[in-house]
Formats: sequence, C-alpha cells, structure tokens
Amino acid sequence: MKLTKEDRESLLDIYKTLRVADVRDGMDCLMYHHTGSMDPAIRPLWRTNTCGIARTARYVPFKGRIPETDPEKYFEWSGWYYSQVCPYPFMEGIEKGDFIVIDMSGIDVGLMGSNNSLGGIRAGAVGYVVNGGVRDTDELILQKVPFWSRMVSKSMVQGRIQYDAHDVPVEVGGVMVRPGDVVVADGDGVIVVPLEDARKVARYADEEHKRDMKGRADHYKALGMPFDKTVEGGK
Repeated sequence: MKLTKEDRESLLDIYKTLRVADVRDGMDCLMYHHTGSMDPAIRPLWRTNTCGIARTARYVPFKGRIPETDPEKYFEWSGWYYSQVCPYPFMEGIEKGDFIVIDMSGIDVGLMGSNNSLGGIRAGAVGYVVNGGVRDTDELILQKVPFWSRMVSKSMVQGRIQYDAHDVPVEVGGVMVRPGDVVVADGDGVIVVPLEDARKVARYADEEHKRDMKGRADHYKALGMPFDKTVEGGK
C-alpha cells in the first residue's frame, strides 16, 4: 500500500498529538491486544516523543573474517567494509516524516551514531528505533535526535555486523514492522500501527486521549495546578 505525500501528511497530522498509551488503547479497541507494542527493553535515550512512517532496514552478524593488519591498512580495510559490507542504502531517499526502524539482529554495536543519525534527520527522518545498540549517545542527546534502542554501545560496525536488506518487513522488539506502518514513540516506549487500520486506531486513540485530558483538567483545577498543554483548556 503506497502512500501519497498527502496521505502521509494527513496521517501524521492525526497522530502527532497522541501518546503511545492512547495508541495502545486504540489498538485494543480493534482487538489488536497482542500486536504492536515493542519490548519494554527498547527505551528512549532521552524523554521525547515523535511519530512517523516506517522506513525499514535489516542487518545481520558479520559472516567473514577480520584480516590481521597494521593500523594504517586497517583504516583502508575499514573504508572498504563500510562501502561493500556494511553500507547504509536506506539513508538514500529518506522522505519527510520517515521513522527509521532497523533490525540489527540484537547485536551490541553502534550502527548509528551522532553523525549518521543527524544526517537522517537533516534528510527528513523524525526518529530511529533499533533492536541493537547506538553510540555517541551524549552527542545524540545534545543534538536532540529522537532515538530508541535496546542498548548503548561503544563499537563500530567493522567485523561485527553487515547489511542485509531495506524496505522489507523486519522484526524489532518482538513486533513485525512493515514499510509504511505508523510508528509512535515516547517515554512509554514504541508502538507500531498496521497501516491498513491506522486511521481507525487513531480515532479511538483520540477519543481516549480527550477523555484523559478532561479528567486530568478536573484534578488540576482541584489541586490549584496551572493548566498545561496536556489537559483540556491548557495551552
């Protein structure tokens, strides 16, 4: 199911105010109780929220051998590795609103870091989620790049991981993610909504969100708390 630019924009406009918890409730209304919620071990680097259209990639453990070499030749081999064994073709053609979802086979390696992640944001990506590691995390937090991962890593990719495919269904956090599915992420974690039911889910999620905003506004008023944007009547 290919989305037009207008379809993407209207869909993301619906989801931009919804919390992961609301979307979970919306999916439950459609009997998706056991679908969509990524493993709680997939956590944000910092407290933020975003939503986007899934753009997927898959990487697998390196199957070759690491040559014994000196430091200068190692850097030559490293360049070859990035271009031939572990390239990043999914970075080409990123569209505004893409949420990058990478199946890293659970490997403790920093496939993404502060440089290439920021490059994706510059191209239009709204966030990343991986079932492996991410490195340069202090810089990623400083740069405010929305990133969810299973672990924090130190290592580069050489001799550890290799490219397999992109724009294919992948498994991340126990959830099958297809290109085009809707991904919503915040401090509660990550949830994936099947594209074919995304608008229905959003309708029920929005109803639940509005009920919550109203109920909490009553508590705010009773407690003398200043209203904020998370409650009915706040800004």
